[in-house]
Amino acid sequence: MPAPAVERISVEEAARRLGVTGPAPAGPVPLLIDVREPGEFAQFRATGAALVPLSVFQLRYTQLPHDRPLLLICASGQRSLAAGEFLTQRGYADVANVEGGSIAWVRAGLPTRSGSLAEGEGDLPA
Repeated sequence: MPAPAVERISVEEAARRLGVTGPAPAGPVPLLIDVREPGEFAQFRATGAALVPLSVFQLRYTQLPHDRPLLLICASGQRSLAAGEFLTQRGYADVANVEGGSIAWVRAGLPTRSGSLAEGEGDLPA
């Protein structure tokens, strides 16, 4: 049986689910996972995103929680879609790809950070 298709959502919908543009919806708050490489992440990133680069994704995906929604983002939405498909094939049920990626996030005027990472920034929650 094939894995379910990865849900595709806009940056506006991602921001709504994360509680960025108002109160977060009821239920577990999603975790925003950026799959770009560290240098890209340092240039600019969605505030609150955790970094799990695609280059090490297959080694680290088991660190991702099963008990909360996962929103995946990259620069444009292609790498994050591949990561989402990888996760659904491994039994992750609540996975969505942020269409347009970080570029669309910035264009939408949503909160970002750039430059050096603060201590713990980009880390997966414990």
